[in-house]
Amino acid sequence: MVHFETERLVIKEITIEEELKALLAIYTQEENMKYIQSGRYDWTLQELKARYKATNETGYPKGYGVFAVKLRGENKIIGEAGLFNSFSDPGKMEVGYIIDQAYWNKGYGTEVCQGLIDYAFSRLGCTELIARMYDQNMASVRGCEKLGFEYLLTGEAANKKVFREYRKTFIK
Repeated sequence: MVHFETERLVIKEITIEEELKALLAIYTQEENMKYIQSGRYDWTLQELKARYKATNETGYPKGYGVFAVKLRGENKIIGEAGLFNSFSDPGKMEVGYIIDQAYWNKGYGTEVCQGLIDYAFSRLGCTELIARMYDQNMASVRGCEKLGFEYLLTGEAANKKVFREYRKTFIK
């Protein structure tokens, strides 16, 4: 099921084994995972399936979860994008994404985030989105600022890395 499209991307539910294998190829590259909290890049297909199942089993029926990000017209997965119920409040979601390094610096991260913002506010009825990223992930920091997220705080993650937190509020 397609959740939304942008100018260059299709964001859809992860439904078939080939999509999982394409995402596993992204998850097993150290460079792709360096800005992700766990930093792991030794994933197995079974672990990735379990991760998606845990997130999407309750999320998909309500319209949120982790989605595959595909290039329009090419049927090629270049990453994942997600809306996470991190706060146990359907009005407040966390937004995140992973884009394969081969597609960095092309505006896909900003484009997918704008799509997530529009989708969350207009179709899911969210009123607040939270984005967190490591301080050194300047592309995501710039993307948040470009998309009108408000800087909230800087903190230290459990792994001792410095992170930033941003918020975008829906204004009626």
